Amino acid sequence: MDIDLVFRIAAFGIMISVINQLLKNAGREDIATLATLAGLVIAIMYVVGLMSDFFSSVRQMFSLY
Repeated sequence: MDIDLVFRIAAFGIMISVINQLLKNAGREDIATLATLAGLVIAIMYVVGLMSDFFSSVRQMFSLY
């Protein structure tokens, strides 16, 4: 796993956290919650895509053909 990937996901989490705090301070708690959930879904989709690539490469490595 490349360390750049970890930093990219961490930066995305920090960005979502800042957006969440800005919206909460502006009195928009409902939109802050939706922004946090959207960020979580985007991060999970990114990680699932990477896991899919990983399992495909493992499957190809141990293929009998």
